[in-house]
Amino acid sequence: MTYVVAEPCIKCKYTDCVDVCPVNCFYEGENFLAINPDECIDCGACVPECPTEAIFSQDDLPAKWSEYLKLNAQLAANWPVITAKKAGPADADQWKGVEAKREHLSTKPFSK
Repeated sequence: MTYVVAEPCIKCKYTDCVDVCPVNCFYEGENFLAINPDECIDCGACVPECPTEAIFSQDDLPAKWSEYLKLNAQLAANWPVITAKKAGPADADQWKGVEAKREHLSTKPFSK
């Protein structure tokens, strides 16, 4: 089993979850984080750290976000690993709690 980052992360991309991950299985896109399912050890440490409640075990992933299981694997394969917490986007708080953000998901990897 793996954990999955779902839609609430889009445009928020808080990285509190990254700091507690013991295996560095988070990957960073332009406005979203993804978990590599082949690296996740199912510890759940990231779940309570997420300010947007965007991380779910694959068994508890809401049906409306089921595509994110496959999407996390695809994106993690193409994005750079992120291993430490950093400042989120300047407008992250404005996007927190916004529904139906899928259209805003960028599949571009994070670049400095």
